[in-house]
Amino acid sequence: MKWYKIFNSLEIATQKIPVNTAKLLLIGDRRICLAHTLEGFFAVSDTCTHLGESLSKGNLNYLNEVICPWHSYRFNLKTGEECERRCRALETYAIKLTNDGLFIGLITQ
Repeated sequence: MKWYKIFNSLEIATQKIPVNTAKLLLIGDRRICLAHTLEGFFAVSDTCTHLGESLSKGNLNYLNEVICPWHSYRFNLKTGEECERRCRALETYAIKLTNDGLFIGLITQ
């Protein structure tokens, strides 16, 4: 696994991505939805597995899910599973928070 530094500190991460918001990250050829909820930071594939819309354009809910803006499919940010299992699960990415910052772990091939 290769770790990519996204922010230099939790404070900066929280300023850039407040609670209940998501942002699109581009790391190499990967589109990643970085979400910040009351439970912390989560990273999942940004592409909805139903019809391909960008999940970072969607909303987050109190169930720790990201909601696709096109058809309201809901994906669990911890597991990547769609709440009703109507489509494939999202790829999830490890998050590491240290004194050096916030990192996302990607498996490289």
